[in-house]
Amino acid sequence: MADDLRTSAVLELTRALIARRSLTPDDAGCCALIAERLAALGFTIEWINAEGITNLWATYGAGAPLFVLAGHTDVVPPGPIAAWASDPFVPEIRDGVLYGRGAADMKSGLAAMVCAVERLLAQGSVSGTIAFLITSDEEGLAHHGTKHVVEVLKSRGIKPDYAIVGEATGDTQFGDRITIGRRGSLGCNLTVFGKQGHVAYPLKADNPIHRLAPALAELVSIEWDAGNAHFPPTSFQISNIHSGTGATNVIPGTAELIFNFRYCTESTADSLKARVHEVLDRHGLRYEASWWLSGLPFLTRQGALIAAAKDSIRAVTGLTPLLFTGGGTSDARFIAPMGTEVVEIGPVNDSIHKVDEHVRVVDLDALSAVYEGTLARLLGTAGASS
Repeated sequence: MADDLRTSAVLELTRALIARRSLTPDDAGCCALIAERLAALGFTIEWINAEGITNLWATYGAGAPLFVLAGHTDVVPPGPIAAWASDPFVPEIRDGVLYGRGAADMKSGLAAMVCAVERLLAQGSVSGTIAFLITSDEEGLAHHGTKHVVEVLKSRGIKPDYAIVGEATGDTQFGDRITIGRRGSLGCNLTVFGKQGHVAYPLKADNPIHRLAPALAELVSIEWDAGNAHFPPTSFQISNIHSGTGATNVIPGTAELIFNFRYCTESTADSLKARVHEVLDRHGLRYEASWWLSGLPFLTRQGALIAAAKDSIRAVTGLTPLLFTGGGTSDARFIAPMGTEVVEIGPVNDSIHKVDEHVRVVDLDALSAVYEGTLARLLGTAGASS
């Protein structure tokens, strides 16, 4: 009977969150719904909003360790509604699978966290502090969400000991892997300058495409590093390239390129920038480079949090999770630099950002049990056996 009630609680909260059309960066009332549930448990509710972004910081208990449950309410646009089998903002269950935008990324994670804490606190007090850090600015620019809250916490001298981010992490089944690190992301808008002219008179022009091509070939061929035991080698990828006026008889005056590094802890943003500039300068290009750093690489070393998470996953699923550092970026990149042990645990991620995003209903129960067990193991509560 308890399992039925647990599944119902997580499922119903997940459905209620999916029904709120929280297209990034609009929270659409999701945080208010969660705050109401947490306030009923005795959490202190604080809004650390910035520039129209909703940020919830809620705390319960006192002293160390401080354990943060983190996530986001915003979702990416659904794309063509007609391509969905059902309305993306009307949660629907078909054959034991819950469909809707945010089902996996990551409203099910938020619901599972809330319900895990509700069950945990029903058993008695905790030794330490539980906090929720929830933002509506993760899928977009992410300038005024978790990043902003972390700066506020740092100004107060608050440093979390542990954090779980509820991103979807499963590969083929729930519990088969957890994320313990992420690569850094460094991007660049590069403009190479030439001189526009007629294609019949190349000596009177300067083709920036021709100048860029050899340098670009060299950049593509470079082995930036060899990776390490935790990360694959750093990757250089071109995402956009544009030049020309559209006319067939005009040599363009500029060539524009956008590229990105997903880099491991063997490289730094500064070292990658320096190597790129060395190549461009050696090839004699006239250029402007506008760099942006989306996130630093981080790695949570084997410690109490990873051990507790692995034990909890084994107890709930029977699986020993792979420790994973692949994928894109997440808000863990803002929390980890505080010196916090951070892992990401969530449902299977094969449908995130896709049409017909979904999560298995039985995984909702399992995910919430894993959160509960991990919290219990580190906060010394009676639920550690789950």
